[in-house]
Amino acid sequence: MAHNEHDSTDTKPFTGAPNAPGAKDVILAPGSTNISVSPGLRDWLMAQRLSLAFTSYQTGQLFLVGAHPNGSISFNQQNFVRAMGLCWQPGRLYLGSLFQLWRLENMLRPGELANDAFDTALIPRNAQTTGAVDIHEVGVNSAGQVIFVNTKYSCLATLDLIHSFRPVWKPPFISRLAPEDRCHLNGLAMHDGAAKLVTAVSRSDIVGGWRERRHEGGVLIDVQTNDILTDQLSMPHSPRIVGDRIFVLDSGRGQIVEIDRESGAKTDIAFCPGFLRGLAIHRGYGIVTVSKPRHGSFSGLLLDDEMQRRDAEPWCGIMIVNLLTGDIVHWIRLEGHVTELFDVTAMPDITCPMAIGPESAEIQNSITMAA
Repeated sequence: MAHNEHDSTDTKPFTGAPNAPGAKDVILAPGSTNISVSPGLRDWLMAQRLSLAFTSYQTGQLFLVGAHPNGSISFNQQNFVRAMGLCWQPGRLYLGSLFQLWRLENMLRPGELANDAFDTALIPRNAQTTGAVDIHEVGVNSAGQVIFVNTKYSCLATLDLIHSFRPVWKPPFISRLAPEDRCHLNGLAMHDGAAKLVTAVSRSDIVGGWRERRHEGGVLIDVQTNDILTDQLSMPHSPRIVGDRIFVLDSGRGQIVEIDRESGAKTDIAFCPGFLRGLAIHRGYGIVTVSKPRHGSFSGLLLDDEMQRRDAEPWCGIMIVNLLTGDIVHWIRLEGHVTELFDVTAMPDITCPMAIGPESAEIQNSITMAA
C-alpha cells in the first residue's frame, strides 16, 4: 500500500520473534491507496499509550496503527476476507470475517520485540467456522465466552464446538430466527462482563425489511430488559457505555450522539463527514471509522443533505473526537482503492503492533514453543 504525507514507515523484514521472518509493516494492497495522517498523530498515540486496529470489509483488510521507534507512524496491513467486527483483549484480538471468527494472539514474550520495533506480533491461532452469518460487532463476556452480532439471523450468538453458532438473545420484535437479516441488528455494547446494548436499523420482522426504513426508526435496545431506549435513530451503529454515559453512532445523520438512559433523548456530539460504523472510546476520546458512500450518494439519508449543506466531500478513514468539545483532534485518511471501513478498536499499552496474515508466506514459518 502506498502512503504519504506527514508520517510513514519503511518496509523491513520481521526478525524479532523465533522462526517468524519476513513480515512487513506496510504491504501492497490491490489497487492504489494513499494514507495520510494529521500532524501530531504519532505524539498523540505516544501520549495516550495507545495503538489502533481497524478493518475494511470492502477490501478484506485488517490495519494496525502504532508509533514506530524511528519517529514515524507504523501501518501494518493483513488480509482477512470481509474483515468486520473487532474485539481487543490484552494480548488477543478477535476478528469477524466472511464465514469465520478469528482469534489472533500476541506471540512475543514480555520484553521481546519483533524487528527491533514491534512490541506486539499478532498471529492467527484459531478460526472458528460459522458460515456466512454476517458477523458484525464482537465482545467477550466475563466467562471468556465470545458474543457476536449475528446479523443474518437477527440475534446475538456465541460459538459452538459442533454447530455454526448458538443463539443467546434476539430482539423481542423478531418472531423467529431465520437467515433473513430482518432488522439489520449490528452494534453491541458489553458492560460489566455481559452484553448490555444493541443497535438495529429498524423493528422490521420480515426479510430485509430494514432497507425501506433507513431514514428513521433505528433502535437502541437494552439486552437485559428488552427495553427500547430510543427509536429515534437513523441507521445506528456501535453503542458504547462509559461510566453512566451511553454513546452511539447515528450513522444516517453522520453524528456521534449521547443517549439519555432515562428519557432516550439524544444529544449531538460531533458531525463526521462520512458514513459512521465503528466506535472505540479511550480516555474521553471517540475514535470512529468514516466511509464514502457505496453508490456515490447517501441517498435517502439526512447525511446526504447535511453533506451538501456543509459543502463537504465524504471521507474514508479514522477520526478522533474530543467527546467533551466535539472537536476532531486527529485523523487518518485513506484515498484510492479503500473507500469503506467497518470497525475500530483501541489497544492500550501497545506502542507498535503488527500481525501475520492467514494466507501469508510468513505464517508457515512463524513457529513458537511454549515454555
